[in-house]
Amino acid sequence: MLDNLFNIEKELLNRIIQTVLILFGIWVINKLSVRLLYRGNSEEMRKQYHLRKVIEYTTFFIGFLIIGNLWVSNFQSITTFLGLLSAGIAIALKDIFVNIAGWAFIYLRKPFDVGDRIQIGEVKGDVIDLRLFQFSLLEIGNWVDADQSTGRVIHVPNGKVFTDAQANYSIGFNYIWNEQVIYITLKSDFRKAKSILLDILNEHLKDELKLAEKEFLKAKHEHLIVYKQFTPMIFTDITERGIQLSMRYLCSPKKRRMMAHTIMESILERFGPEDTIRIAYPTSTVLLHQDQAHPANQPGKSKDSQG
Repeated sequence: MLDNLFNIEKELLNRIIQTVLILFGIWVINKLSVRLLYRGNSEEMRKQYHLRKVIEYTTFFIGFLIIGNLWVSNFQSITTFLGLLSAGIAIALKDIFVNIAGWAFIYLRKPFDVGDRIQIGEVKGDVIDLRLFQFSLLEIGNWVDADQSTGRVIHVPNGKVFTDAQANYSIGFNYIWNEQVIYITLKSDFRKAKSILLDILNEHLKDELKLAEKEFLKAKHEHLIVYKQFTPMIFTDITERGIQLSMRYLCSPKKRRMMAHTIMESILERFGPEDTIRIAYPTSTVLLHQDQAHPANQPGKSKDSQG
């Protein structure tokens, strides 16, 4: 009896040691994959990220089968039972299975990928991680202007890809149209103002336009995205504030605020010395003593009679 007990304890100890070694081997493989794969530029890092995920899930599945076969003598019948059991609990765990289906959809159809800037529902951000049940975004916007980062990480269930509308800033055409508006007075020389604005836009966007042209030709053939013009444009309108000049130009989604900031500073510098161009802005007059009539509203009174 003692021999049998000793043999059972020895067998149990062997199984524990083997299980620990298997788990340690899985951990080592995953760590080595991170060190060996994460090299190169950002485009390669995206592929390396997905390869690392494949290695993680594959080693986990293989380890589960090996450890299961190690601890359960009739592991095949157990897996059959688990398969039948999973069909029964699928209804109770519907959201979990929907998230798994969403994960498969994201990897197969690729509506977005790691590094893309997207909006799903009311949430906007840069995709920083894709997991089995949820994906993570580095949030932009919200209380921060011009689509800059808030610093918060938002975790979104994968099932949202089936229910919420999605906008991808990166797929198809890697640039977005941005618009900036400036107002000048009706007496200003609007033709000269438009000429200055076009010079500023072409100066700041000359490098971006070369890249945008390549992206444009690629998008035209792959996604049927067609624009008749992708160089900067100025649109003119008359509003209650004066002449409205709307600048429309292509820029990278992640450079939108910095580009708008640089362009606006150049406008202020160039418009400043111009005598024929005046920036329009709303003004208001406040009367501190409302019981007294303002002299300007009494044309019958002369300056001498007011004294």
